[in-house]
Amino acid sequence: MSTVRTTEITLASRAYAYVALTKPDVSFLVLMTTAAGFYMGSRGAVDWLHLMQTVFATLLIAAGTATLNHYIERDSDRYMRRTASRPLPSGQLQPREALWFGVILCFAGAVDLYFTAGILASVLGILTSLSYLLAYTPLKKRTVWATAVGAFPGAIPPMIGWVAATGTLDRGAWLLFAILFLWQFPHFYAIAWMYREDYARAGILMLPVVDREGTRTFRQIILTAVALVGVSLLPAVMGLAGVHYFFGALVVSTALVQVCLWAASSRTNARAKWLMHATVLHIPVLLGLMIYDKIPR
Repeated sequence: MSTVRTTEITLASRAYAYVALTKPDVSFLVLMTTAAGFYMGSRGAVDWLHLMQTVFATLLIAAGTATLNHYIERDSDRYMRRTASRPLPSGQLQPREALWFGVILCFAGAVDLYFTAGILASVLGILTSLSYLLAYTPLKKRTVWATAVGAFPGAIPPMIGWVAATGTLDRGAWLLFAILFLWQFPHFYAIAWMYREDYARAGILMLPVVDREGTRTFRQIILTAVALVGVSLLPAVMGLAGVHYFFGALVVSTALVQVCLWAASSRTNARAKWLMHATVLHIPVLLGLMIYDKIPR
């Protein structure tokens, strides 16, 4: 009986480790933004089955990319307190297991996306994965501009949803891309400021590692948050969403700027954490307002 129980615990812990490789929190963001892109791109009644199929395929690629990122950064993760307990540096799984798991997920996602949403959506999914793994990930140890590079693949999922619904990359897709692109700077710089010592130990050149006083870091946080106010209003200006969205987006995005200014006034880890939470709240509220006040096409 004890052997059976031990086997069950081992299987459960390994299953949990495989799930952890996929970074469920990041994957949830991909799920949400892909679904929003599909909904906003849909003409007439939303094809909910098609939406779910698109989201699932995109989620497979995101999960596979996260897993391969764990594989590539397994040595760096050992030096960071926030990542040392991840499945690879902690020894819960072997690197080859993560490698094959990630490759299979990415391949399955790309193929599924091709049959579900077409070649353009599949290419965007592949581009997201490759740019994240082959550009953003290695650049993190070479330049502080890696965050800007990483913001590109991070902003593609809503475009995948839009393309799945419309078959084209028109202005709506690029508007969603721009919103998510700018949003990532206050979000990830807040996280980087909180864990700047961890990043320094791992040799990762996030901006707060070299900007010890935080002047450049919080200037970029504020500037991108201000730019986000203007960009977030464009869906209403360009006829994708209505007046309720316009004023809602104005309030929500201006509030985010206020939190950025508040965090910049003292630059403590506690305030950076509050800013991170504010960004996490901001994007679903903004997209929710957009969906609620979508102008039918």
